[in-house]
Amino acid sequence: MKLHLYYKDRVDSIRKRFDELKIDAFLITFLPHLRYITGFSGSNGIALVTRSNCYLITDGRYTAQVRAEVIGWKIVIAKNDIIEEFGRQKILHSGMRVGFDGNSIIFSQFKSLKKNYPAVKFLPLIDCIESIACVKDEIEISKIIKAVEITDVVFKEILSLLKPGITELDIAAEISYRHKKHGAQNDGFEPIIASGFRGALPHGRASSKKIKNGEMVTLDFGCIVEGYHSDMTRTVSIGKPKSEMKKVYQIVYDAQLKALEAAKNGVKAADVDAVARKYIHAKGFGKYFRHSLGHGIGLQIHEQPRLSVLSKATLRTGNVVTIEPGIYLPEMGGVRIEDDIVVRNGYCDILNKSPKDLLVL
Repeated sequence: MKLHLYYKDRVDSIRKRFDELKIDAFLITFLPHLRYITGFSGSNGIALVTRSNCYLITDGRYTAQVRAEVIGWKIVIAKNDIIEEFGRQKILHSGMRVGFDGNSIIFSQFKSLKKNYPAVKFLPLIDCIESIACVKDEIEISKIIKAVEITDVVFKEILSLLKPGITELDIAAEISYRHKKHGAQNDGFEPIIASGFRGALPHGRASSKKIKNGEMVTLDFGCIVEGYHSDMTRTVSIGKPKSEMKKVYQIVYDAQLKALEAAKNGVKAADVDAVARKYIHAKGFGKYFRHSLGHGIGLQIHEQPRLSVLSKATLRTGNVVTIEPGIYLPEMGGVRIEDDIVVRNGYCDILNKSPKDLLVL
C-alpha cells in the first residue's frame, strides 16, 4: 500500500538527506514527530524510515487506532517492548547506520537500542524533523487557527469572571472547562494566571491567591485542536491600574506592534527579537524583559524557530510563531502581550482577534 500523499512528502524529505547524513535509515521515537510523519496519535510508538520501507511499531492497545490513522506503513503490534520488537522483526541489520533525533530521544531508549543492537551504528542528528515541521502547510495552519479561535472565545467569556475575590485557580479551571466545551481536546499547557505581585513571575502557575482590586492580571493559555496548539497572553487590570503599570503596559503594547511589523519572510529571528528588546531597553526597562520574544507552535507548544537573541533561524513563509514581549517588575507585577502569527511573504497574519488595548474591568 502506498503512503498517504499528505505524509509522503514528509517521508521523502527525510530520505533525501540520507546520503548527505550518511545513514541507511532514520528512527523516530518522539511522539509529536511520530504524529507529524505518520499521522499516528497514540501514546506509545516508534517508527523507522529506510530507503525502501516505513515501519511503525506500537502496542496492542492501539491495534485498531493505528490501522485507522496510518496508511502505507508496515504496522507491527509489539508483543512486549517496542524497541525489542525490531529484533524479532529483523528490521535492523548488522552494519546499518541509523540516524535518530538527538534532541528528543529518551536516554533509556538509547541505552536499549545500543544493548539490543550492538552491531548497528546509531547516530544522533539535530533538527532533522523540526527543520521540516517548522514550515506549516495550510491544513496545519487551519487547525492552529481553530485552536486560536477557541482561545479567543474563552478569553472573552472569562472577562466577566475576573473580579476581586476570585482565585487564580478558579480562573484556570474555567479556562480548561471552556476550552473543552468549545471543542478543544485539551489545554495546550497548564494555564498561567498571575495577579498583582505574582505577575512578575513570567510563568507563574495559578495559585490560591485571590485577585484584588487595582491589580494587573496576566493570563497565558492555549488549547489543542487535532494535535495543534494555540498560545495567547493578555494582561488586564482589575479596577484602575497604578500609573507605573499603565506606563509599562503601553511600552509592552508598542514593543509588540513593532515586532509584529518586523516579522516577515526572510528576516532573521534574532532581528525581530531585537526590535522589541531595543525598544523596551530604550524606555528604561531592558533588564526586566527576561525571556525570548517568541517561539514556534504546532504539534508542540514550543517548536522551532525560536525568536531570541541567540537564534540562528531566518523566518520562512509558513512558520507559525508567537510574539510575546513582557516586562516583569519584582514585587509590583508584570505585563505580557502575546499573539500567534503566520509568517508570510512580506508580512505576517495575526491570528488572535482578542483586544490588546488595556482592559480595565
